[in-house]
Amino acid sequence: MEVVESLLVGGYQIIQATDYYRFTSDSVLLSRFLKAKRGETVADFCSGSGIVGLHFFAENTGVRSVTLFEMQKELAEMSARTIALNGLERVFSVENVRLQEIPAKYTEAFSLVLCNPPYERGGFENADPKKALCRKEISLSLEELCAAAAKCLKFGGRFALVHRADRLAEVFRALSARGLEPKKLQLVAGKAGAKPYLALVAAVKGGRAGLDVLPVLVNEKPAREDL
Repeated sequence: MEVVESLLVGGYQIIQATDYYRFTSDSVLLSRFLKAKRGETVADFCSGSGIVGLHFFAENTGVRSVTLFEMQKELAEMSARTIALNGLERVFSVENVRLQEIPAKYTEAFSLVLCNPPYERGGFENADPKKALCRKEISLSLEELCAAAAKCLKFGGRFALVHRADRLAEVFRALSARGLEPKKLQLVAGKAGAKPYLALVAAVKGGRAGLDVLPVLVNEKPAREDL
């Protein structure tokens, strides 16, 4: 079943399906992690319902275009209807494609790539396959994600992603292997003084060494988030 919900910013709405993985606070945190530069051309990888790209657009001025990349056909079609619902066809477009198979026309096409990827391992053997694809590294590895970002970014372009804090070393290795230099890091904890569970990372294609580590962000979750 599909529902239309308020984005709670900019007067925009978003269509979500109750039988798919619905967005959580991870996506909103990512969309607020960086600010847009003037004339920004944005790609939203693993876009799902389109929440990250739409929220980033709603929060920022100066965005020229946003392209949503989603491998699951039903989700890609749903995000296209969200775009139409908000009258954003001149800014947004949708590509139903695996990141490993992004067309050559997108090579070095973007100044910013955002991604809330599947970052869990194991434990989903009995899960709904559609939800598992959104959460578990079944069809996309971290290395493949970074390769796709490096391919699509212009030199000096930025790549921002959200990932598990306990996999941060892997994230940095995968980024560096593709010429994406980590430049900004913010860990996220569920409450003040708690162990961080999430990491927000921004890297620059061809960037110089030097990492800006921000204070830990406290994100107090509600009792239960939609899954």
